[in-house]
Amino acid sequence: MSRVITASPVAPLNKNWPMPAAIVLAGCTMAMLSFGPRSALGFFLTPMSQENGWGRDVFSLAIAVQNLMWGVAQPIAGAIADRFGTLRVMCIGALMYVLGLAIMANAHSPVTLELSAGVLLGLGLSGCSFNIVLAAFGKLLPESRRSIAFGAGTAAGSFGQFLFSPLAVALKEAYGWQNALMIFAVFCLAMLPLSVVLATPRNIGSIEASGVRGVAAPTQSLGQALSEAMRHRSYLLLVLGFFTCGFQLAFITVHMPPYLADKGISATIGGWTIAVIGLFNIVGSLSAGWLGARMPKRYILSVIYLIRALAVAVFIALPVTPVSAVMFGAVMGLMWLSTVPPTNGLIAVMFGTRWLAMLSGFAFFSHQVGGFLGVWLGGLAFERTGSYDLVWWLSILFGLLSALVNLPIDERPVARLVPTRAVA
Repeated sequence: MSRVITASPVAPLNKNWPMPAAIVLAGCTMAMLSFGPRSALGFFLTPMSQENGWGRDVFSLAIAVQNLMWGVAQPIAGAIADRFGTLRVMCIGALMYVLGLAIMANAHSPVTLELSAGVLLGLGLSGCSFNIVLAAFGKLLPESRRSIAFGAGTAAGSFGQFLFSPLAVALKEAYGWQNALMIFAVFCLAMLPLSVVLATPRNIGSIEASGVRGVAAPTQSLGQALSEAMRHRSYLLLVLGFFTCGFQLAFITVHMPPYLADKGISATIGGWTIAVIGLFNIVGSLSAGWLGARMPKRYILSVIYLIRALAVAVFIALPVTPVSAVMFGAVMGLMWLSTVPPTNGLIAVMFGTRWLAMLSGFAFFSHQVGGFLGVWLGGLAFERTGSYDLVWWLSILFGLLSALVNLPIDERPVARLVPTRAVA
C-alpha cells in the first residue's frame, strides 16, 4: 500500500502582482521611512527636555512606552495582515505614525508626549515597519530570494537611520526641533502609496518545502499556529534571546547622543555615530541575510550577541573620544539589526510563512519588552545616579546570555511540514 498526501489548495499567484524587484524596492523604501525618523528621536531628548523643564526620565518613558506599544501591537497587526492582507495594516500604521510625529512636534506636557511619541508612534510602527514588510516579502517572494530579501529590508531600515540621524541634527539646527519633526511627518506620507505595492491577498497560503512545487502546507488556524509555537522549545529560546536585541538597541539609540554630550562630545559627532551605526548595519544585515542561506542561523545569532557584548565592554572601558565613539558605532552597526534576517528566517523554516507576521510579531514583542526596559532604565538610572554605567553592564550581561541561549536551537521544520514519503 502507499500513503497519499493531500494538501490544502493555495490561492494562485496573481499575475498582476508587481515583479520581485519592485516588491523589494517598495519594501526597502518603506522600511527606510518608518525606521529612519524613529531612530533619530534621541536627538530631540535634550531640546524638548530643556524647553519644557523635564528630566531625561520623562522623554525616556515616552520612548519606552513606544517600544512597549510597538511590541504589544505587533502580533495583533501581524495576525490581521496574515488573515486579511497587508494593505490596510500598512496604511493605518502609516497614518498613525504621521499623526504621532505631528502631535509630538507640539507636545508640551508629559501626557501629550507619551500619547504621541509613545502610543501613536508605537502603534503606527506595528503596522508600517520592517516587521510587516519582511512578512510581505516572505509571502510574495519565492523561497530562493527570501533570505537575501530579509537582509535587504533590514538593511534599508538601517539606511534610514544613517540618513535621518544627521538630517535630524541639520533640520533641528536650521528650523528648530518642532519643524524638524513636522518635516519628518511629511516625508512619511510616502508610505501610503508604497503599501499598495506590498499588498498581499487575503488568506494567502504558503508554498512550503513539501517537495512538490505549487503544493501548500496543510491549513492551520491562528490558534493552532500559536499553540504550536508556544510548545516549541527552539521558538521560545529564539524569543528569549531576542529580548537582548531590543534592550541594547533601544538604549543606545535614545541615550547615546546625551551620553556622548555628557562626555564633552559634540552633537554633530553624536549624530554621525548613530548614522555610522545605520550605515554599517547595511553591510551587517545584508551579510546576515546572505549567510543565513548558507550556514546555521543559530550560530549567526550567537556570534552577533557575543560581539555586541565585547564591543560594549571595550567602549566603556576606554576613554570616550570622537574616534572611539564612531568606531563603536561601526562595530555595533555591523551587529545592529543583523539579528532580524536569521530570526525571521528561523521562524519561516520552523513554521512556514502562513502565520509568519504573527509569529515574528510575538518574537518582536520580547524584543520590545527589552527595548522598553533599556530606554526606561537608562533614563531612570541617570536621574538616580548621574550615570549610565548600570545599563551598559546589563547590556554586556544580556549579550553573553543570549549568545548561549541561541546555541541549542533546532533549525528543522515542525513535523507537519516534513513531507511523508510514499511507503510501498
